[in-house]
Amino acid sequence: MKGQMSSFDVARIASELRTFIGSRARKSYHPHWEQVVLRLNPKEEAQVDLVIVRGKRIYLSRRDRPMPPNPSSFSMLLRKHLMNSRLVDVRQHAFDRILTLDFESRDGIRSLVIEMFRDGNVLLLDSEGIIIQPLTNVKYAKRTLKRGEKYDFPPAQIDPRALNPSDLTKILSESDADSVRTLASRANLAGAYAEAVCNLAGLSPDKASAELTEKEIEGLFSGLQYLAKQLDSESGGVVVLGKEAKKGLVEAGENPLAKDAVYEEHGVEVVPFLLPQHEGMISIDYPLFAQAVDSWKGGWDATATARRAQEKAAELVEDRQRSDEGSALERRLLQQERAITGFHAKAESQQTLGISIQNNWEHVDMIINQTIKAVEDDGWDSVRKKLREIEWIESVDPAKRTMKAYLPDEDGEPDQRIELNLDQTVHQNAQRYFEAGRKQKEKAVGALKAIEETKKMIARGEKKKAKDEAAGRLHSVKRSKQLWIEKHRWSVVGDGHLLLGGKDARGNDTVVNKYLKREDLYLHADLHGAPSCALKLKEGFEVDPHPLPGLPEGVPALRLTQTMEAENFNQETIGDAAAMAVVWSRGWSSGGAAATAFWVEPTQVSKTAETGEALARGAWIVRGKRNWLRDLNMEMTLGMAVINGIPLPLTGTHQAVTKWCSRWVKIGPGNTKKETIANQIAKSTGLTQDDVLASLPPGNIQIIVDNNLLKSR
Repeated sequence: MKGQMSSFDVARIASELRTFIGSRARKSYHPHWEQVVLRLNPKEEAQVDLVIVRGKRIYLSRRDRPMPPNPSSFSMLLRKHLMNSRLVDVRQHAFDRILTLDFESRDGIRSLVIEMFRDGNVLLLDSEGIIIQPLTNVKYAKRTLKRGEKYDFPPAQIDPRALNPSDLTKILSESDADSVRTLASRANLAGAYAEAVCNLAGLSPDKASAELTEKEIEGLFSGLQYLAKQLDSESGGVVVLGKEAKKGLVEAGENPLAKDAVYEEHGVEVVPFLLPQHEGMISIDYPLFAQAVDSWKGGWDATATARRAQEKAAELVEDRQRSDEGSALERRLLQQERAITGFHAKAESQQTLGISIQNNWEHVDMIINQTIKAVEDDGWDSVRKKLREIEWIESVDPAKRTMKAYLPDEDGEPDQRIELNLDQTVHQNAQRYFEAGRKQKEKAVGALKAIEETKKMIARGEKKKAKDEAAGRLHSVKRSKQLWIEKHRWSVVGDGHLLLGGKDARGNDTVVNKYLKREDLYLHADLHGAPSCALKLKEGFEVDPHPLPGLPEGVPALRLTQTMEAENFNQETIGDAAAMAVVWSRGWSSGGAAATAFWVEPTQVSKTAETGEALARGAWIVRGKRNWLRDLNMEMTLGMAVINGIPLPLTGTHQAVTKWCSRWVKIGPGNTKKETIANQIAKSTGLTQDDVLASLPPGNIQIIVDNNLLKSR
C-alpha cells in the first residue's frame, strides 16, 4: 500500500476485522471530508476506531483522535442506523477493493459498503440492498450511487489467486504492454505485487508480455501462488522505510510523536508481508496489518479535525492559492464579476430579439393576428391541436394569452424563439424586450458599484492581515462548541499535565465524579468555596506533529492527549497544580499575596457525610492525611497557543506556560477589571475576548510582566 490499498491489502484487513465480529458499534464521526470514523466496542477490549480514508485506506486505531464539535449529517445518519448495532459479518467482494460490514440493528441488517477504488466511497444500505445514504453521490456508466437506488457491485475483477497457467498465458499473450503492467492491470495485481511476481520469477519487469516463453510464464505462475499462500497463511503487517530512516529511528527512541514524524517522512509503503524488492530496506513488523497502517499514516489521519478547521478558515492560516479558495470577499468578487458578464450578455440578447421583432414586423404581425382569429373562431383547445402542424409556433399559454413563436433566418427557416403577448402590438412586444435589456444594463451598473466596494473591503482586509501578521496576532476561528476542557477551569502544569477545576458547585461534582481517576490527585485551596481540582496523570498536552501552517512566531501548536508516559507526579507538577488551585479561589479577589492548598489521593475523597450531616452540591468530604503546600504565590501566566487546531489562551504557573510559549504575560491581583485586560489581550493576540476572559481568575487583576504579548511588534 502506497497511495492506495490494493486487493491484497483489503483481503488482509478483512481477515483482521472478522476477529471483531460481535463488537458493538458506537458513535460515528466525520472529522474530514475524506475520512469517516466508526467507533467499535469489542467484548472485553478497549474501544477501537475503524478509520476509513476514502479511496486510500481502512484500518483500526486506538490513537487519541480529536473529533469535530459538530457532527456532520452523514455521521448523524450513521449514528441513527448503527448506534449499538452488532457487527455480524465482514467480507471482501470478489477480491476487489470493496469491503462490506454487516451490522445487526433493531431495524434489521444494515450494511456499510466501503469502496476503495477511484475516489472511494462509503455507503449505508438497508436489508434489501437499497442505498440509505452514500458519502458522495456518483453516477457511473452502468450504476448510480445515490439515495434510494439499488446498490449494484461493479463488475467482478479477476482473482489472481484463482488463475491457472492457461488463464495466465492468455492474459499475457493478448497484451501489448510489458509484464509488470500487464499483471497489474489485467491480472488485478497492484504495482508492488506485480513487480514482486516478476522478481520471484527472475524476469525483468520491462520484458514484453507477448515475448514470454512457456517456462517464464510458469515462473510467473509460481510467483502468484507464492503470494497467495503468503496472504492466506500468514498474518500481520510490515512498515517499509528507506535506509535514511535509521538515524531518525535511533534519535526518536520510544517517543511516539518522533516515530510518527520518521514514519511519515521516510515511509515507503505498508504491506501484509515483505516482497523481494524490499531487500535492503528497513522493515518493522507488526502483529496486525492494521497496526502497521496506523503506525505509518495514523498520526496524519488523527489530525483530520484540525485540517478541516484549517481548510474552513484557509484565508486565516495560509496564503490564498486560488481565488475560489480565498476569503468570502474574494468569492463574492468573483461572483459579482461573473454576474456582470451575465447581465451584459442578457442585455445584448434581449435587445437583439427586440430588433429582430421589428425587422420581421410583417411575420410577427401575421402570427399574432392569425392566432387571435383562430382563438375567436374555434377556441383555445382547437388552436392547441392545430399548432402541432405549424412549425412557426411552439406553444401557447391561454391563461397568460402568450405564445412562443419563431422568427425566420436568412433562408426563411425557423430560427430565434420569442415570446409574444397576443394583447400587444408588434411594437409593444419589441419594446418589452428592449425594456428587459435596459434593466439588465442597470443591474450591471449596480454590480460595478458593488465590485468597487468589495475591492475596497478586500484591500482593507489585506492591510489588516498584513498588520496582524507583523504583530504576530492569531486569527480566531468561529466555532459553535467548545473543547471539553473549556467546560471547566483548566490549565497546564509541570511538563504538560492537565489540571481541571470546577467553575461552580455542579462543576465541582462533575470534575470529581467524572474526571478524577485512581492515578490522579485531588487538590483544594484552604479556602471555603474554592474549586475542587483534578490533576491528571495521563492526560495533558503534547506538541502537535502536524501544526497548522502560517502560525506566528512563538505560538506553539499543541494537542490534547490521553497517553502521557508519566508514572507519577514530581513535586514541581504538584506545586504548580496547588498554585493554580489557589489562583482559582476567592483568595485572589481578597487581595492576598499568598495562600495554602492541600492534595490527597482520590480514595480519600468521598460524598458520604458523617451520620446526621448532609453535603451540599459541590462539597466533598476529605478523610485521612492532607499534604499541605504553603505560601503559594498568588500569580499566574497566560500565553497564546493553538490547541487541537483552535487558537486559545494557555494559562498556568510561570514555569509551566513558558516551557511552551515564548510570548506571555504574568498576571497578579490588582485594581483593573479583568474585562479591560481581556480586551487588551484579545486585541493584541487575535484571541477571542470570551476565551481570554474565561481563562482569567475571579476578581480584578494587573499585568506584572509583559513578554511581547501586549507590545506591538
